[in-house]
Amino acid sequence: MKNLTPQRVAAVDVFRALTMFLMLFVNDIPGLKNVPHWLMHAKIDEDMLGFSDTIFPAFLFCMGMSVSLAIQNRYKKGNTTLQVISHIFWRTIALLAMGLFSLNSGGIEGGLSHSWFSILMVIGFFLVWGVYPKAEGSKKHLFTAMKVAGILLLAFLVLYKDMNGKPFHIGWWGILGLIGWTYAVCAGIYLFTRENLRSNAIAWFAVVLLAVLSHSQLIPGEYGSRIILLPFIPSDWTLHAFGMSGVLTSLLMQRYADKGRPGRFIGMLCVMGASMLILALVSHPYWIISKIQATPTWLFYCLATFFPLFGFFYWLTDVKGKNGWFDIIKPAGTATLTCYTIPYVWYPVQQLLHLHYPEVLGSGVPGLLKSLVFSFIVVWLAGLLAKGKIKLKV
Repeated sequence: MKNLTPQRVAAVDVFRALTMFLMLFVNDIPGLKNVPHWLMHAKIDEDMLGFSDTIFPAFLFCMGMSVSLAIQNRYKKGNTTLQVISHIFWRTIALLAMGLFSLNSGGIEGGLSHSWFSILMVIGFFLVWGVYPKAEGSKKHLFTAMKVAGILLLAFLVLYKDMNGKPFHIGWWGILGLIGWTYAVCAGIYLFTRENLRSNAIAWFAVVLLAVLSHSQLIPGEYGSRIILLPFIPSDWTLHAFGMSGVLTSLLMQRYADKGRPGRFIGMLCVMGASMLILALVSHPYWIISKIQATPTWLFYCLATFFPLFGFFYWLTDVKGKNGWFDIIKPAGTATLTCYTIPYVWYPVQQLLHLHYPEVLGSGVPGLLKSLVFSFIVVWLAGLLAKGKIKLKV
C-alpha cells in the first residue's frame, strides 16, 4: 500500500461493520435491568468510560478513515473538485436532515404518535436517499416521482409538527447530525490537505488542540471564543478530533502499511496509542472522563484504544486474511445506514402491535443475549434488503 494508491482495505470494512453491530447492541440494552454498569453510558457528571461510551467515537474514527479513501477514489474516477464539494455538501445535508428528524420524532398528543412518525420518517428516508438502479424512460420517471414523494412526506412531517405546536428544534442534532457535522469538517479539511501527510498531521494536531482549548480557560474573552472555537459547530471539536484521527490513520496506512512487513505501521499505531494514554493520564486530573461533556480525557482514552486496535484488525484481516471471520456482520459495514435505521421501524412496530419479550429476557445475561441476537437480526435484514436493491446511501 505504498504511494497513497487508494485500495479496498479489509480492516476498514471490518472495523466499520463491528462498530455498527456494537452500536445496535448498546442502543438496545438501556431498557434492560441488572446489566453490568461498565456496559452502559456514563452519566453526565460520572467519571467513567463505559463500553457504550466508546462505540460512537469508534464509528467517527472509522468514518474519518473512509473520508480520505472515498475522496481519493472520486478524483481517480475523474470527478472535479466542484463535483467533490457538491457531494460533500449534499451528503452533509442528508445526514443533518436525518439527524434532526430522529431528534424530533416525538409524537403529537391526540394526533400522529411517535411510533407512526418514526415509521413514516424512515419511509421518507428510503424514498429520498434510497439507492435507485439506473433506468430510462418510464422507470426513470417513476423513480423521480418516488423521490419527490419522499420529499413531500418529510416536508409534511415537519409542517404537521409545527402546526401542532411542536416545531423542529436543533438541540444536539441527533447522532446522524453529529456524524454529518464531523464528516463535513473532516472532508472540508481534507480538500485542502489532500494526501500530504505532514499537512494532515498538522491539521490533526490543530483539531485536537481546539478540543482541549474548548474545555479550558486559556482563550480570554467571549468574543475571542466565538471566533476561534466556532461554537455553531457542535461537540467542542472533540468529535471532529476522532474523525481527523481516522483521516491521519488512513494516510499512515496508505504510506507505510506493508502486508509483507506490517510491523512498521502497526508499531506506529501502538506508539500513537501509548502517547494518547499518557495524555489521558495527564489530563484526567483536570477533566473527568465523560462522553456527554465530550471531555479531552474521554478523547484521549478512546484514541489510546482505537489506534492499536485498528492495527490489530489490519494484522488480522489484511495481513492474515481472516476477514472471513466477520462475514456474518458484513452488511453492517456495507449497508451501515440501513442497519442504523431498521430499529426506528422495529421499535414502533413493536409498540403498535403490543409485542413484548418474555420477562426473562428483560434483565441480566438473558437480556444481553436478546440484544445480541437482535443486533444480528438487524444486520441480516439489512443484508437481505441490500440483496433486494433496497439500501440507504448518502
